[in-house]
Amino acid sequence: MKPIRIPAGRSGKGRLSARILANQLVILALTGLIGFVLFAFAQRGEIDRAYEQRALDIAQTTAAEPQIRQAMQYGGGGDVVQTVAERIRKASGASYVVVLDLRGIRHSHPDPALIGEPTGDSIVVLDGKPHVGTDQGATGRSANGKAPLHGPTGKLVGEVSAGIPEQYVLGELWRELPTFGLYSAIAVALGSAAAFLLARRLKRTTFGLELEEIAGLLQDREAMLHGIREGVIAFDPDGRITVVNDEARDLLGLGTGLGSMLEDVLPDGRLRRALDGTLAGSDISVLTDDHCLVVNRMPVALHGRELGAVVTVRDRTELIGLLRELDSVRGLTDALRAQQHEFTNRMHTVAGLLDIGDHDAAYEFAVETAGAEQALTESVRERIGNPLLVGLIVAKITVAAERGVRIVLSDDSALGEDPPHLRRLLTIVGNLLDNAIDAATTGPARPEGSQVRLSLIEAVDVVRVEVADTGPGIPPGTTESIFEDGWSTRPDRGTARRGLGLALVHRLVQRHGGTITVSEGSGAVFTVTLPAPDTAPAPEGALFTTAPPVPVGAPDGITGGDRW
Repeated sequence: MKPIRIPAGRSGKGRLSARILANQLVILALTGLIGFVLFAFAQRGEIDRAYEQRALDIAQTTAAEPQIRQAMQYGGGGDVVQTVAERIRKASGASYVVVLDLRGIRHSHPDPALIGEPTGDSIVVLDGKPHVGTDQGATGRSANGKAPLHGPTGKLVGEVSAGIPEQYVLGELWRELPTFGLYSAIAVALGSAAAFLLARRLKRTTFGLELEEIAGLLQDREAMLHGIREGVIAFDPDGRITVVNDEARDLLGLGTGLGSMLEDVLPDGRLRRALDGTLAGSDISVLTDDHCLVVNRMPVALHGRELGAVVTVRDRTELIGLLRELDSVRGLTDALRAQQHEFTNRMHTVAGLLDIGDHDAAYEFAVETAGAEQALTESVRERIGNPLLVGLIVAKITVAAERGVRIVLSDDSALGEDPPHLRRLLTIVGNLLDNAIDAATTGPARPEGSQVRLSLIEAVDVVRVEVADTGPGIPPGTTESIFEDGWSTRPDRGTARRGLGLALVHRLVQRHGGTITVSEGSGAVFTVTLPAPDTAPAPEGALFTTAPPVPVGAPDGITGGDRW
């Protein structure tokens, strides 16, 4: 079967990958910029803390100077505090080193005019601990550190405040940002390359389809899958079920099934072999308990790459039933036409006898002819009590006779008026007799002619049906396969597909605890046994039931309606 080939996208080349790449580059740029800004703020905080600690170190160094400690506790010394503090400020690069007494009076300052002036701020080292922070002083914004100042005796006599200009902090930050900017640029470049490769891979994965086309395909697929009356199942290359619509679930009884292997949801049989491709061909007929299905499997490929397969399942139960009923009606019509000719011939004989005046001979011929048909019906009634089965057998005898085949009801046949499995027996007997008649017409010539032997026996615990014919028989080694759907040694005849009758009989027998066997070699013998009593009577109109056609001379009340 020719595989389905998926066409590539119809839109311009590279559109999808370009859009994906552009979107990813924008995302990378934004995230890189946000990361850069966050790092700058974090680094600014780290540098602030480092410079605050440096300012505190300068303040503590100043507070440890013996000259300043001596002068601040005992007084005197002239400008020694200013001199030492300025020396330390210049050596450390601080913006200011200010020595305060406990009243907040400055004893040193870069601006000599402020010496002796109060700061206006409270002393924060009264707790004896150092403090850091940011100070907006007379020299501008600075990183500030404050250390307690103790005299030679250990007494707290003041506070030393040192500050480092903010431009030093910003300068340090600006020196570090280019390095981080380089790292960010490298990360964005690597991300862009990865985004480009990912976009190309996505382009190949989507078979060149654009985003709008993918969305449209999804909508079309959902509408198609749930809108059509055929079952659709899709498989990936590994045989897993990837798509299954509602109709397929109903026809096959799969349940959910998605993501499962076929052998996990269906038992081994003709249906599973048709779905997984083991059975080759198109329009494969499969018989289930409730449906007659037609299965087609088509492989799917793109650019020579196998993507799996799509299976369609059509329900042909009603159609096959109507075709088989039509075929039965045609056969009955042919039989009626032949009987009309025979009846015409008989009337011509009677008319000829009357014309020549031999009235006694005409009367005897008419009585003999009518009695022969009545005798046939009565002989069947003697052994078979149910009128439906009587009508079916008489009809088959009539049809078979027109094809040169004689049906013989065995002397040991015995069936009551209400036998177990009545409607199943109608299906089984009808299908087995049809197959036997077909086989007998193709068998070798025998002295007794083509013949079919039927035996129906109702016992206490079992109902037994046996049909034997004089046909060519069953080929050796095929006793199992003959009961599969579609198996037949002859081509289709008329409108009905062959290979369903025996499959139907086998399914009916197996479902109700019976057995069916067949002999190999010349002259096939089919034997069916069904347990008695019937614990699950078939309802009127059941799928696998058969009512006989109306034969010429059949008992009253027999109606047609063979569904298979």
